[in-house]
Amino acid sequence: MIETDRLLLRKPTLEDLDRWTEMMADPVASRYIGGVVQAPIAWRILMQVRGAWEVTGISMFSVVEKHRGLWVGRVGPWRPLGWPGDEVGWGLHPDAWGKGYALEAAIASIDYAFDELRWESVVHCINPENRPSQALARRLGSRVLRQDTMVASFGTEIVDVWGQDRAEWPANRERARASLVNQPRKVFTLGGTTFSRGGAENAENNVRGRD
Repeated sequence: MIETDRLLLRKPTLEDLDRWTEMMADPVASRYIGGVVQAPIAWRILMQVRGAWEVTGISMFSVVEKHRGLWVGRVGPWRPLGWPGDEVGWGLHPDAWGKGYALEAAIASIDYAFDELRWESVVHCINPENRPSQALARRLGSRVLRQDTMVASFGTEIVDVWGQDRAEWPANRERARASLVNQPRKVFTLGGTTFSRGGAENAENNVRGRD
């Protein structure tokens, strides 16, 4: 388990299913992570992510908001067979948007990838239309490396592969942490609902994590 200022990152459990299902039922939250699915498929996705932990020792974390003890998303390493690279991805429940949680959890996950998994680089596979995830990747210090095609379950989807290597991360980490502390608050409207958010994060900052 990893602890940050506001979050706990741990292996997924069955207790996460209801909130995970809510995230995957939301058409905006799920848009870039496979699209809307019902509870039986959300169960399979959760089992897939937890199963990768048990079989390979590498998978995404469930992210829990400490002060409420509430599941708010899944963020972290993801390395299926045939994937475009060693990824750190993110996906947040709609009620966790606008709080800087994706950035905070991604920083911790990249630390984990470099320090514990000993990866030499990390990538983020981002749809070219997913502007908020692009902005989040920039805040992490990543840049577009190339375009690639996702594996079969995503059809012929072309993604921008963002990333950085181990040598680049220390300086990028400091800038990312500074932007997390100092991020300006912004207000936006989605579907008639007004949200307050910080920096680059908004309703569409979810990337990958399902093969």
